[in-house]
Amino acid sequence: MVNNGVFEAFGLRVKSDIFLPELINKTEDISSFDINIKVDQSLKTFYIGNPYDFIAEANMVSFLIPDVGVFRIIDGKEILVSPFENANEDIVRLYLLGSCFGTLLLQRGTYILHGSAVVIDNKAYAIVGDSGAGKSTLASAFMERGYSLLSDDVIALSFKKNEQNPQVIPSYPQQKLWQQSLDKFGLNNTTFRPIYGREDKFCIPVMDQYCSEPMPLDGIFELVKMSSGPVTFRPLQGLEQLQKLFQHTYRQFLIPKLKLTEWHFRKSASLASNLPLYQISRPIEGFSAYQIVEEILETINQKASLTLNNKMKKTAAIG
Repeated sequence: MVNNGVFEAFGLRVKSDIFLPELINKTEDISSFDINIKVDQSLKTFYIGNPYDFIAEANMVSFLIPDVGVFRIIDGKEILVSPFENANEDIVRLYLLGSCFGTLLLQRGTYILHGSAVVIDNKAYAIVGDSGAGKSTLASAFMERGYSLLSDDVIALSFKKNEQNPQVIPSYPQQKLWQQSLDKFGLNNTTFRPIYGREDKFCIPVMDQYCSEPMPLDGIFELVKMSSGPVTFRPLQGLEQLQKLFQHTYRQFLIPKLKLTEWHFRKSASLASNLPLYQISRPIEGFSAYQIVEEILETINQKASLTLNNKMKKTAAIG
């Protein structure tokens, strides 16, 4: 399993003992890196804890996944992995790029949401929701219209002192789509690698439609499934915004364990104060992604027109 390389993800250079084909390979310079992923077989021997528990102590978080391995994330700079014998490499990487990177980003003070982010007119829009809500499918529908993908699964936000809205940091050029979505988009699954343990979900490389530059976040859309009824939009207001932001924070159970509750609340309040948040309800049955794309684009255009009109009114008043 050991195969050294330096890669890029979430704006970070990653040196890894494990080859990570999902990431961009940085072959031109391997002398400097931000994150070090190392195989350490001793973790299995000394780990004390129940499976799936995330144990936070001092500057590190550790967890065990049965039949996969033991993982430890240290100080936002290092990931140690101790794979079990005969562990599937695909699922080891799945936890490295998911739970491990999510924990590491939190340790580094990065606000993270669970969802996909797309670029529309040089601005980023986050699509959040529970697992199975259709976030990646909706992002694919945007990509079919010619828009770019910034991130799938983990949306990393960077807050700068002099910027009102955070920047969405590009993750890596890959999506995960269910077979049902592939069928709707007319894609042949024989060219894609299935996710281990999920024979009907596939890893889709998207290099040609991947945005590798950070983009300012301009709106957040929560996608929820309803048993029936039409697609509906509604703006989220007040405390509901904060509740939804916490609900859709990636691995939100880590927030209190890492003593980040106050920090997370401040960042969430900033997002709620400066950005529009909408809830989109869609029926479980049928394929509504294309309709939702049209309604999101209309919502964005209406907001842009309102902003322009307000600027013109202010300019006229000053004049």
